[in-house]
Amino acid sequence: MSKVVVMDHPLIQHKIGLIRRKETGTKDFRQAIGEIAMLISFEATRNLQLADVEIETPICKATVKELKGRKMAIVPILRAGLGMVDGVLQLIPAAKVGHIGLYRDPETLKPVEYYCKLPADCAEREVFVVDPMLATGGSSVAAIRMLKEKGCRKIHFLCIIAAPEGVKAMQEAHPDVDIYIGALDDHLNEHGYIVPGLGDAGDRIFGTK
Repeated sequence: MSKVVVMDHPLIQHKIGLIRRKETGTKDFRQAIGEIAMLISFEATRNLQLADVEIETPICKATVKELKGRKMAIVPILRAGLGMVDGVLQLIPAAKVGHIGLYRDPETLKPVEYYCKLPADCAEREVFVVDPMLATGGSSVAAIRMLKEKGCRKIHFLCIIAAPEGVKAMQEAHPDVDIYIGALDDHLNEHGYIVPGLGDAGDRIFGTK
């Protein structure tokens, strides 16, 4: 079963408290989303493999650690996932960025793909899928399925707010994908919004209503 990590870092909790407030404006909301994404990715990259490398310091030769092997990719789920990309890139500036666009069919309520553009070598990379909200789990389950169909095997999912229903759906569909969550909320309401949540993340990041 996948690992589910709910963040307990004081800075993450403080910043999530800020973005939950309805009076927080677009600029501050967008900035905090990026900062939280960076802090979550710090934890999500904890188990990256290292290799010993011999270098020369100004004083002498020394053995240091550097990241080994697998390159990385960040894949936001459009559109709200875009708000997390710059924060993750602050920590992993060499990562390539793919994009997956999904919308929910109003009749079937199932996610439908409308855009998918990934790095050509994505299957060889460690992939970090980002989306601020894990509500029903429909979009994230579908996005990760698309990545697996394209050969990706090492996938992590990062979100800022999650509902138990979404976590359960993700674990059932993708038991091999670790999930990193800023805050685990109480439940979904009848409209599929996370409670207490923060409203529509995409609208609040981009200032649309």
